[in-house]
Amino acid sequence: MHTNESSSVQEYLQSQIRTIPDWPHKGILFRDITTLFENPEAWRKTVDVMVQRYEKQAFDRIGALDARGFLLGSTLAYILNKPLILFRKKGKLPGKTISVEYDLEYGKAILEMHEDTILPGEKVLLMDDLIATGGTLLAADQLIQKAGASTLEAAAIINLPDLKGADRLNAAGIPTYALCNFEGE
Repeated sequence: MHTNESSSVQEYLQSQIRTIPDWPHKGILFRDITTLFENPEAWRKTVDVMVQRYEKQAFDRIGALDARGFLLGSTLAYILNKPLILFRKKGKLPGKTISVEYDLEYGKAILEMHEDTILPGEKVLLMDDLIATGGTLLAADQLIQKAGASTLEAAAIINLPDLKGADRLNAAGIPTYALCNFEGE
């Protein structure tokens, strides 16, 4: 897991993310990134660090995960002049899609993308708001592989190392990057 470009930027961004205890369930510490969007300086620093990391890397598309991943993914796609792929929950995309079923903490879900959105051999940068268990990012990687392409890296604003998602992604051969690590669930 790669993290932070500089500890001062990481510390600043981490200080701007609100923690809400016992939401959505008792015992959960919810890391609320909406505070980054409400603070232009914090959002600019978030985007700038990601742009600096990826502007010189070779990849073809940015894949953004439903729903908060859309915010960072679309911003980077615009700045880096890359096509944007949307990975959505079942039934949310019009037209022909390909899908994969994946495990949730309590059950299963289906992730979809348009079937013609990635060309074989392309490299895709995945973007989400946070890496928790890694399940949704692993499902997105499976869809990318179904299309004959590969994942450059799975990037997020937050990594929750106690939930081992980055470890699962790394074990599957997917490099990970996060701006901030938050201990605890």
